[in-house]
Amino acid sequence: MPRIADRFRGFLPVVVDLETGGFNPKTDAVLEIAACILCMDDFGRLKIAQTIAVDIEPFKGSRIEPSSLEFTGIDLENPDRNPIAEREAIQKIFLPVRQELRATECQRAILVGHNPSFDLSFINAIVNRVNYKRNPFHLFSSFDTATLGGLAFGQTVLARAVQAAGIDWDESSAHSAEYDTVKTAELFCAIVNRWKILTGL
Repeated sequence: MPRIADRFRGFLPVVVDLETGGFNPKTDAVLEIAACILCMDDFGRLKIAQTIAVDIEPFKGSRIEPSSLEFTGIDLENPDRNPIAEREAIQKIFLPVRQELRATECQRAILVGHNPSFDLSFINAIVNRVNYKRNPFHLFSSFDTATLGGLAFGQTVLARAVQAAGIDWDESSAHSAEYDTVKTAELFCAIVNRWKILTGL
């Protein structure tokens, strides 16, 4: 039976997207975070195993740019929004990732994202802020679906790469962490699975 640990040299790919109050991970708030844990079926094809999404309470003294809220459409006063503290949020993401690492015998999780250096910098900033000791993610390595989308479909914008892959895209749902994470995960799986068809890997 194919093992995901063998496909990615001991790494477990986990797709992550964050919505933030700006571009500076040290000063700007994280408002939403979502993660898709991936798994491998009996034929060695990647698929989404689990999706976790949380709203986050801005940390004390953090900055939120109005332009960021306008871009994401996040309403901090929305009664449907249930924000939790950064430490609790990161635990909700990290715990199932650590469980999947044990189940798959992978050594570390590797963040998959669309321009993932942004998301990884904010993840690492939260880990440092709350002094979290058991971060399952590699500190600097990642898989970039912008690069992979450019390679596979000639498209580096997420919406265009997703559509080029034959995956549905709803512009009105975009820029929420959960929606963008799921679509990024579907894109990553589509590219890896097509590569498997072409090469057998």
